[in-house]
Amino acid sequence: MEINYEAKLSKYYRLTEKILIIEKTDPAIFFSSDSPYLRLLIKTFPTLKISARGNEIKASGPETELELFERKTEILENLINNRSTLNEEELMAILNGDQKSSEIADESELKSNNVNNDNVLVFGPNGKIVRARTPNQIRLVNEVDRNDIVFAVGPAGTGKTYTAVALAVRALKNKTIKRIFLARPAVEAGENLGFLPGDLKEKIDPYLRPLYDSLQDMLPEEKYQKYIENRTIEIAPMAFMRGRTLDNCFVILDEAQNSTNIQLRMFLTRMGPNAKVIITGDLTQVDLPPKMESGLRKAIKILDGIKGISTVYLDVEDVVRHPLVKKIIKAYGKEDGER
Repeated sequence: MEINYEAKLSKYYRLTEKILIIEKTDPAIFFSSDSPYLRLLIKTFPTLKISARGNEIKASGPETELELFERKTEILENLINNRSTLNEEELMAILNGDQKSSEIADESELKSNNVNNDNVLVFGPNGKIVRARTPNQIRLVNEVDRNDIVFAVGPAGTGKTYTAVALAVRALKNKTIKRIFLARPAVEAGENLGFLPGDLKEKIDPYLRPLYDSLQDMLPEEKYQKYIENRTIEIAPMAFMRGRTLDNCFVILDEAQNSTNIQLRMFLTRMGPNAKVIITGDLTQVDLPPKMESGLRKAIKILDGIKGISTVYLDVEDVVRHPLVKKIIKAYGKEDGER
């Protein structure tokens, strides 16, 4: 938090003014009319004159009160950035300065500084913790830190997409990238769905719904909607990527096993400066027409050994869905092997 100080001398007493710049979280969340944060700050500090505009909070009043106000505001900013939302009990504890306030602040500091130590990737709405939960998911996180293109390959339910989206949201929160771009091939899963009614968005949304769901798990609704509207987060079918250059961007291609060789080559060459790319897929669930080779399988083979490109394989032990999913995957794998 950047702080500007301006001292003003009144005719009767010294009035100190501070301007706090909100940098670590979205000011729209901090200041919105339905947000409790600014309203409770004003209520907690009745001796201060407090106003907000843009990403600034301006407060004036006794210097001792201003120092406490600054501290409380910084704690709130850190917690909103890390955990997206706070419940009313936590807000009151912080603003009233009780013992729990210190515990919450210490917890926030710890989580901010030690994200990699406990495998936490992001804090979603209502304090939801999104973390890498299995050895191969942790390996995926580490490979993305070390490489600019990473293939994440494994069966359904192993957290490939979810972990990739969490890494993208983390990068956006940390401001290491400016945008998130998520894509999927619009291929029907073994069904002929025929003509879908509606406009273009309504036609393609069913293919992209898993990506929307993951994002909404990790971002508060207001922030999610804002990012979609201003195209900080863009979700589109793979076919819409031709001619694009994606720079300062975290790019995820999901269900890449359903891309052709030509499509995947086109996708990989969209990568611009300061970009991270994760390509996820399950080679046991290819929905392309018979005799058409999956572009994912070929890309992994062709690009093997290139510095800056890595492949992480997840397996049945990484499944984080219902316990029966592991047994189902094993049973089908055994049947495929026998066949």
